[in-house]
Amino acid sequence: MKKVVKLALAMSIVATGTAALVWALNMRDEVDVKALMAAAAPSDSLIARGAYLARAGNCMACHTARGGERYAGGRAINTPFGSVFTSNLTPDDKTGIGTWSSAYFWRALHNGRSKSGRLLYPAFPYINYTQLTREDSDALFAYLGSLPAVAQPNRPHALRFPYQSQAALAVWRALYFRPGVYQPDTSRSAEWNRGAYLAKGLGHCSACHTTRNALGASSQEMDLAGGLIPMQNWYAPSLISPHEAGVGEWDRAHIVSLLKNGVSPRASVTGPMAQVVLSSTQYLSNEDLDAMAQFLKELPNARQESDLPATPATPVKAVPSNTATRGAKLYEQHCEQCHGNAGQGVANAYPALAGNRAVTMKPTANLVQMVLNGGYAPATEGNPRPFGMPPFVLVLGDSDVAAVLTHIRTSWGNQASAVTPLEVSRIHASQAP
Repeated sequence: MKKVVKLALAMSIVATGTAALVWALNMRDEVDVKALMAAAAPSDSLIARGAYLARAGNCMACHTARGGERYAGGRAINTPFGSVFTSNLTPDDKTGIGTWSSAYFWRALHNGRSKSGRLLYPAFPYINYTQLTREDSDALFAYLGSLPAVAQPNRPHALRFPYQSQAALAVWRALYFRPGVYQPDTSRSAEWNRGAYLAKGLGHCSACHTTRNALGASSQEMDLAGGLIPMQNWYAPSLISPHEAGVGEWDRAHIVSLLKNGVSPRASVTGPMAQVVLSSTQYLSNEDLDAMAQFLKELPNARQESDLPATPATPVKAVPSNTATRGAKLYEQHCEQCHGNAGQGVANAYPALAGNRAVTMKPTANLVQMVLNGGYAPATEGNPRPFGMPPFVLVLGDSDVAAVLTHIRTSWGNQASAVTPLEVSRIHASQAP
């Protein structure tokens, strides 16, 4: 009979949490409290699964302030409407999620509501996280509950009127948000569906790789078709266009290498994507990376390069001779040593610029960012000592940057439009302190 009572109490604690545990403590003369607490605690395997999922979602990158405690929040997410500060996800009772239940956590991911019922701002990408299964949500919650509690109060958001109001947020949600768990496509393989689940849900790829409208909502009609990342002035290239970052004709192993190592025989990552590889995708299993690669290869609008013109259909205007001469001279002085006199690059070190779609695609923001601020591929197990590019912001003026980039985009068979000093100035000015 005692065994039956203990089992019933253990099941009650698992189901109802703290209240049942308090009752059990009051009954400690009749039950084995330690056994009940062990029964209520998440298993090591569930916590390990949650830790893996947190990596896949790159949760720590946003919920950890520079120099701060892991997952204690306080990092500012700058938006066109003001700054949103990330919340404390450690199990502290007063400032974190220590008093939350797995149901409250699921509601935050699935419905974008906090424990109190307040609407959350979509800088927290519940637009994507709503697709997670309840099982994965519970695993994430178990992992966060295993972390050391950090007493760090959440900072209030600094949003302009009327964006700070719950009423405005409710209207936004009515227009742009529909909760719903990922539904597998029965016409696709299990591997493809796993890749789609990761990319659309935890990976929240569309948060960067899709254009946003004036109210900050992603355009579902142009899903993964590329977009400028708000406030960062980096362009997340289209994943469906072979002229940008589409991988429909790539070998799957090359896609996996890019996600795992940050480099592949076909390309390398820099800028915000380098951070994603560094903190997230390099830690995914080979099976999940294979699944994501298959999903990316089969995106609805992806077509083979052989089906499309060799270069983007962008009218190329003649470059003034003085600009051409100036750009060629600057390239010889600052770029040729690494990238070669014909833009051929150096294998496994410096990328070729001739025929490089990152050079010739229509948006030029990333090129300007790289010349001004430099950049490196991430340091990963497969690429522990990445080669990189130094910043030239203190060496070249805006017109110099425009001239050398125009030279690169119009030489060695490249047929892209010129870069103007105004384009460079806009990005340069946006980075001023």
